[in-house]
Amino acid sequence: MSTAKLDEGMVAKDNVSRILQQAMDAGGGLLRLTPTWVPRSFLHPGRRIKLFPGDLYAFGADRGGIDERWFSSTTEAANDGRVWHEGLSFCLFEGKKFLLRDAVAEAGGRLIGTGMYAKYNRWPVYSKFFDNMGPIPHHMHQSQKDAKLVEQEGKPESYYFPPQYNNVDNNFCYTFMGLEPGTTKNDVRKCLENWNKGDNGILDLSRAYRLKRGTGWLIPPGVLHAPGSLCTYEPQWGSDVFGMFQSIVEGRYVPWSLLVKDMPKDKHQDLDFIIGQLDWEKNVDTHFKNSNYIEPIVDHSTSGRGFTDKWIVYGTIDGQQLFSAKELTVEPGAKCTLRDPSASGWITVQGKGRMGKLDLQTPAMIRFGQNTEDEVFISYEAATTGVDIENTGSEPLVGLRYFGPDAHANLPANGAWMKQ
Repeated sequence: MSTAKLDEGMVAKDNVSRILQQAMDAGGGLLRLTPTWVPRSFLHPGRRIKLFPGDLYAFGADRGGIDERWFSSTTEAANDGRVWHEGLSFCLFEGKKFLLRDAVAEAGGRLIGTGMYAKYNRWPVYSKFFDNMGPIPHHMHQSQKDAKLVEQEGKPESYYFPPQYNNVDNNFCYTFMGLEPGTTKNDVRKCLENWNKGDNGILDLSRAYRLKRGTGWLIPPGVLHAPGSLCTYEPQWGSDVFGMFQSIVEGRYVPWSLLVKDMPKDKHQDLDFIIGQLDWEKNVDTHFKNSNYIEPIVDHSTSGRGFTDKWIVYGTIDGQQLFSAKELTVEPGAKCTLRDPSASGWITVQGKGRMGKLDLQTPAMIRFGQNTEDEVFISYEAATTGVDIENTGSEPLVGLRYFGPDAHANLPANGAWMKQ
């Protein structure tokens, strides 16, 4: 199937103003988004994100299988051979499409708030479903300081494992995170020196945590992690930088180029520099789980009879509130008015209903290029005014929504789940 279908009916950037105004007026500040699919050449699709099996290689087998769906994204996917819009979300109105990125550029204050737009000049975060059949390489994402060396931005991220998208564990329901306390930089150096000798043994220096549905993790930049095979909802900073530190995964070779792709070219063989991009203290933290693990917390201030709003991603990274996420469950026949202090990206994961004037429906199967009714961008204008949500089905209506930086005054602190 042609990838051109994803941008079929696209409105040029210069003409976005008029259609954006119409879409915002018609939707009461809500924008319908279409599915944004991203392939990865070095991964194996987990087949749980509702994409029709025959479309898993719709970008071409040489590009790899589709194992990611990105939400409310204005961030480009950093893939070789990418199509021009890879990773970018499209808004849909009356059969025409326009980029969410162009919409934010046109009306940043209405869409994300004047404060956030003035500071970042963009929607600086995104989220995605990551769905792999097995584990992926032990890798890290650069800090802001290190990413800046190659004119990129750093990438802290977070995980949540939605039960609705995890009917099976797939091949390895564990994630290696960080390094075993007592590990030395020389230990990691030996692994890099052994890159072409087969399995370089980096996992021997780490510990694996069993993944639990309905829970999550914070992953600061510079921290090694080898995500396991649960389908993961991942609110994160708007960047796609990484460095793979593992040479063999499930018998597949990981090229050195994927270790150094976001490092200065003159440092591609400098092992001390490469290891120096790791946040050493966070990797060897003796209380790694307590520092980074997340259990959901009910937000009683936004919950009520027939509906429950839970924090699923919270806490700060190096003292900064960079992103957060909540899970809203509305019981059959119930209604609520959702008021948030900031814009958010919404994905429906169970049931059907309405959000304002837009229908919500969780798809059973999606063809590549097909539009759906499960994804919405809730603008700052709509969020702060209030959005009515109604469950019109016979099962719970469940939606996940993520927020940008400094969105909440009442965000739970790191480790708040331990005090419940």
